[in-house]
Amino acid sequence: MPRSLRDLDLPGRRLFLRVDFNVPLEAGGTRVASDTRIRASLPSIRHALERDAGLILASHLGRPKGKPDPHLSLRPVGERLAELLGRPVAMASDCVGPAVPAVAPGQVVLLENLRFHPEEEKNDDQFSRQLASLCDVYGNDAFGTAHRAHASTVGMVAHLAQAGMGFLMEKELTYLSMALSSPARPYVGILGGAKVSDKIEVITNLLKVADRLLIGGGMAYTFLKARGIEVGRSLVEDDKLELAARLLNQAGDRIELPLDHVVAAELKPDAESRVVDGAAEGIPEGWMGLDIGPRTVAAYAAEIARAKMILWNGPLGVFEMAPFARGTIELARAVAASGATSIVGGGDSEKALQTAGVADRITHISTGGGASLEFLGGRTLPGVAALEK
Repeated sequence: MPRSLRDLDLPGRRLFLRVDFNVPLEAGGTRVASDTRIRASLPSIRHALERDAGLILASHLGRPKGKPDPHLSLRPVGERLAELLGRPVAMASDCVGPAVPAVAPGQVVLLENLRFHPEEEKNDDQFSRQLASLCDVYGNDAFGTAHRAHASTVGMVAHLAQAGMGFLMEKELTYLSMALSSPARPYVGILGGAKVSDKIEVITNLLKVADRLLIGGGMAYTFLKARGIEVGRSLVEDDKLELAARLLNQAGDRIELPLDHVVAAELKPDAESRVVDGAAEGIPEGWMGLDIGPRTVAAYAAEIARAKMILWNGPLGVFEMAPFARGTIELARAVAASGATSIVGGGDSEKALQTAGVADRITHISTGGGASLEFLGGRTLPGVAALEK
């Protein structure tokens, strides 16, 4: 693990803290719609200010395509951060050059959107040097961007003597590492989402450590078809059938697939839907599986109730449409009620927790969808590796 923010020499020094303030904005880009990610970095921000560091905060927001976009300015983020901190936050009109004001100990400056410069995503060395010239010490608290080798996450670190991870990054790495190497048992993984191809590495890695893998979402139908079960018009990756069969053979009885399904002929909120038994009749021709059925909910909930650790990534159905959201909502409630150490990642999974009203009963909700998948898949995250040098 990299050094922590608490190990860095901060008093009187300028700390560049890479945060993930890629938050949703209300129409027109004038106000923050959800401040969850801002709040997530408050412990690191407060730690630095309590130690009298001059704090330079940097983030991207949206996809401005390498040029300034007033609708993607971080100014509304700075205003909300000032409210949360109860102290002024100076807003720079750029992230490099003379537009960045000097920061004194105990002050906070928020740089303008890093991705207004194409050099950020290109990890340009000259741009990295410009960012590094702003500070004495570097910290990264943006786990959600740790899988990207950008100037603010990798390039500038090479030009600074001291670097470490913020408390949010530390929390993410602690829990995700636990999920791969030292889980409490029984250990249950719940994997949903559309495609097997998105989670091949995660499935392979979890089969090394998990006692049970509960599969749902669109990816379940590739596994079911690989078992010779009729899946109608359900989403299937035909080029991954051989892989799915191999994973099922490797897993034995540790992979559980849906027993029944909520099906519809059309993917519409008002489409006629019904429940079919997956094993006995499969999914009829012309129909598609869009959620797990009640027998599957009960079977999966029973496994969850026995678990001491749970890792969940991805919805179990087409969660965006109310008729096909029940399976995901019910499992969210089961995870919250289990008493297990629970780690949840993925935006839709978090939405399910919020909808079910149980987010405050989850041990850790990851802020990094892509980063958490790559980490769980065994990949090295460039933003973490840069801190370990």
